[in-house]
Parts: sequence; C-alpha cells; structure tokens
Amino acid sequence: MLATMVLELQKDMELMKAYDMVITLKEMFQQQARQERFEIVKNLHSCKMTEGALVSPHVLKMKGYVDQLDRLGFPISQELAMNLILNSLPESYSQFVMNYNMNNMEKSISELHLMLKTAEQNIKKPSSNVLMV
Repeated sequence: MLATMVLELQKDMELMKAYDMVITLKEMFQQQARQERFEIVKNLHSCKMTEGALVSPHVLKMKGYVDQLDRLGFPISQELAMNLILNSLPESYSQFVMNYNMNNMEKSISELHLMLKTAEQNIKKPSSNVLMV
C-alpha cells in the first residue's frame, strides 16, 4: 500500500498498520470528496439551458454531472436525472416536456438526448429582427 503513495505520505505512514492507514487516509480525503459531491449536486440542480442554445451540449453536461455522482458512490435514480434534465429546459421545450410526462415515457438519458435533438429541429429559434430601409 505504501508503494502507491506520494513520498510525503509514505514517510508519515511507514510505521502504521494497514487498518490505521485506511482510517487516516479516509479522514484526510473524506472532506474533499464531500465538497466535490456538494459542488456537483449544486451544479446539477442549478443547470439551466438558455433559450436558443443547443440542446446537445446541455444534456451532455448534465449527464456528466450524473456520471460524476455515480463515480463518487452517490448514484441518483434514472427518473430523478430525467426530471432534472427536463426541468432545466427553456420554455420553448414546454410542449415536449408535457408530451414526455403525459405519455409516461421511461427512457435512458441517451434516448432522451436523441429525442431532444429531434425536437430541437422542430422548435422555432427566435428570429432576429432585420430593419430594412
């Protein structure tokens, strides 16, 4: 176990037993993991797609947050992930969200991503006004 550690940690723990090493390392890095998890959850809940932005990067960003929580040992349910993604969409996707919920669809994030990309093509983008003189 010592061979995989940074030299400073090796020196601090060379006289410890394996159990004591694990406890010490857990104490050292548990707070860091808690803070990382907090930041990911905060970002996931505050993530909002702006009107007119592309849906693909937005969904991939949110999927990344979901995957990060899973890697940290705090997976969220597929249903909650879908609700967070659907809730993060702008008003122009309200019809899509209503249809998704009314049809009780149970899709994966990847399937939802494809559906949103298709819907994006049908949603009219805000047109810029051109003043002709």
